[in-house]
Amino acid sequence: MITLGIESSCDETAAAIYDGERLLSNIVLSQTTLHEEFGGVFPELAARRHLDHLLPVVEQALEEASLTKKDIDVIAVACSPGLIGALLMGVNCAKALGFALNIPVIGVNHVKAHLFANFIDYENIAFPAVGLIASGGHTALFHMKSKEDIHLLGTTLDDAVGECFDKVARMLNLPYPGGPEIEKLAKTGNPNTYPFKTPRVKTSPYHFSFSGLKTKVLYTVYGQNGKNSTPIIPKENYKDVAASFQKAAFASLLFATKKACEELDVKSFLIGGGVSCNLALKELFEKELPKSTTPYFPKKNLTLDNAAMIAALGHYQFLKDGASADDLTASPTSKKAFTSI
Repeated sequence: MITLGIESSCDETAAAIYDGERLLSNIVLSQTTLHEEFGGVFPELAARRHLDHLLPVVEQALEEASLTKKDIDVIAVACSPGLIGALLMGVNCAKALGFALNIPVIGVNHVKAHLFANFIDYENIAFPAVGLIASGGHTALFHMKSKEDIHLLGTTLDDAVGECFDKVARMLNLPYPGGPEIEKLAKTGNPNTYPFKTPRVKTSPYHFSFSGLKTKVLYTVYGQNGKNSTPIIPKENYKDVAASFQKAAFASLLFATKKACEELDVKSFLIGGGVSCNLALKELFEKELPKSTTPYFPKKNLTLDNAAMIAALGHYQFLKDGASADDLTASPTSKKAFTSI
């Protein structure tokens, strides 16, 4: 069964072809340069760019897979969570193609798809498992009893961890996106120079909060007057700020994840989202997670928003539950989007 996946939840326009066993193509058109001047994604511009490029990206994915539209058996599309305008571009494109080609369409959860990216390259992942989403838009922890039985343990109460990386990068005058820039700068810094406190949520060990850490970095660099003032530390110390911030942020992710792995006695750990391609994070988790828990990290090209993970999840869900209803539409980020996966 040939599945076309479509992803447009934020600022990547993507299409992929998956046959249930192999990924035949995976095309991602990034809008990074479009949003650089804003230091983050400008939703209206993102939606307009998706409108321009969705069909060409689909054509490119088919060409790379040496297939035509007539070979598609089902279309999977990210319908939640994400930027509502961007999501609607992908959903409407999928429904239009489905109608024109008389093939079924299935809407899938973008967050769950990030976890399913692991199943593209790894076989026989043992359950139960703990899953962590660490991206620019989402930070959430899940108990995965099976592929179908997934329960939310905790989520961020404010900024997503990747969003926090972007904001700290702006404080250090680094370009967007901030995650790779912080990682690069941190490699040359001393993570113990600034003793940033590991952010934790007292009411729940599985929840996350990064706004306090972000503010502490701001005051460290600019003083109590914030970003509008002159930096109070020399630029050569920025590498130490980056390393110290990254250490504290990752310690928060590790604390909740390790606790969940131990308390729930899981066999596997799965991660998804752009932050998961950070090598320092990978090394930390591989070293500190319980030895009885096998960690899985998707390949780098499957960590950022992509259509391969949408196709993989859609393929699985279609075989299990069939197509979505004709009134399929998009839904923006909400707590329901996490609890219903």
